[in-house]
Amino acid sequence: MAVPRSRILDLIKVQCRIFSHTFNPEGARLGNKVLRQRLKGPALAAYYPRKMATFKDLQKAYPQWETYDEEQEDRLEALKIIKARGKGAPKKKRTAAESKKFKGKKRAAAVAAA
Repeated sequence: MAVPRSRILDLIKVQCRIFSHTFNPEGARLGNKVLRQRLKGPALAAYYPRKMATFKDLQKAYPQWETYDEEQEDRLEALKIIKARGKGAPKKKRTAAESKKFKGKKRAAAVAAA
């Protein structure tokens, strides 16, 4: 003597309510396995060290103090040397007219070469 399916589903529904499970008789993928997992955010946040105060933060906090940033000075000195050799970054275009002027030169050079 077989038990009707509706009776088995009622039993499973009560069982799920008692044990706080999700009632899913069709076996559809609901993502409950992922949702039950422990959150990873706090573990990932604890992996990276907390950000310490930088030299720039100190300069902003205490502008009245005279400070000397050796790394920044070294960087600026290296840039001066590079620019003196002609290897620095090109100047930025400030206006649209300057940009158009540059594009025109490039196009004229391409036409002349052809």
